Amino acid sequence: MISPAGPPARQIAALLGTVALILAATGCGGGTSAGSATGKVTSITALDYYTDESEHAQWGDLLTRCGRTVGVKVEQTSVPAASLVPQVLRQASSRTLPDLLMLDNPDLQQIAQSGALTPLDRYGIDSSGFAKGILSAGTYRGKVYGLAPNVSTVALFYNKDMLSEAGVAVPRTWDELKAAAAKLTRPGRYGMAVDANASFEGTWQFLPFLWSNGGDEKRLDTPQAAQALQLWVDLVKSGSMSKSVLNWTQADVHDQFAAGRTAMMINGPWRIPALNEAKNPRWGVAPIPVPRTGQTPVTPLGGEVWTVPRSASEARQEKAARVLACLNSSTNMLTLAEQHFTVPSRSAVASRYAGQVPSMAAFVRSVEGARARTGELGVRWPEAATGIYTAIQSAVTGEQTPEEALRHAQRNATGN
Repeated sequence: MISPAGPPARQIAALLGTVALILAATGCGGGTSAGSATGKVTSITALDYYTDESEHAQWGDLLTRCGRTVGVKVEQTSVPAASLVPQVLRQASSRTLPDLLMLDNPDLQQIAQSGALTPLDRYGIDSSGFAKGILSAGTYRGKVYGLAPNVSTVALFYNKDMLSEAGVAVPRTWDELKAAAAKLTRPGRYGMAVDANASFEGTWQFLPFLWSNGGDEKRLDTPQAAQALQLWVDLVKSGSMSKSVLNWTQADVHDQFAAGRTAMMINGPWRIPALNEAKNPRWGVAPIPVPRTGQTPVTPLGGEVWTVPRSASEARQEKAARVLACLNSSTNMLTLAEQHFTVPSRSAVASRYAGQVPSMAAFVRSVEGARARTGELGVRWPEAATGIYTAIQSAVTGEQTPEEALRHAQRNATGN
């Protein structure tokens, strides 16, 4: 899932600087629960943002099982997503970090930069078989600090009945998308819907169009980026997409699709359980359309990584690392994917899963080439993400052309 944006990037940067200084001075993080620095470790703590009751229970069960395999009790605490990073920074500064820490993958760079995490290679954890982008999401300065048991991305959902009635094939290219959306649009129904709101969710949904066209977050004011943004502008201007997308969340987009008010939408696999429960409309999933025939879409990688914070106790770190390895076993990856409609991070497991759950096949294919949002800019990613969603708002409202909006975004994100 995509977490809220959280506190401003400058505030986080200031806190990170303080944390780094404290960790450098003390040489350790926390580790204050059962088991002393030198004694036998009987329990460890884990922190995540799985506050949804069923999700919290499912992860709690898995943490308990993995803890049992390594001989410890895992005490799980969950906080709201927006509160996680600020709490981690506070705990790092007071040396009370949990033994096992879950982070939304874009946040790993910031926390690793502070010195609060330990590289996983020191524990001999097996990271073979992971897709390149997934390993990148957990890597900081060449070292793997976090591993994700399962991941997600976005794809194109479409209403099978609406496309069939209109004689429209599932679009594979941008031109086909524009033509299909126009033909599917009629009173009370739009052809296409996206989340274009002024948040990191809006940026997340735009990235497949930016990246698949050769655009790059390192330089936003390029023809490739402007062409991608022009596509969204054209869809709204033609009436094929509602201008309300500027305010819709991914949940809102799903509601529009489920209610039959849009024929196609960009969304993630976490929407599948609700669509299955509704049993209407009949729907399918396909890769996000690309600029030209024969291209492969490049989508953003979502999901959470598990990490081992620095601690005064090497024994606690070792236990936490063994639990982390258990979470990332092939068996548990498959279990989590089945529970949450996510993609197992090991390619071989993901391929097997796609055969078992056809509705996940498009997501599995996309994950193989998916990119970590922090892969290019690292800790500077939030500035670029903010620039992107601000440009989307300006261009779609007509306040600026895509070129003007992206030039402004580039200046704000990088100062040049």
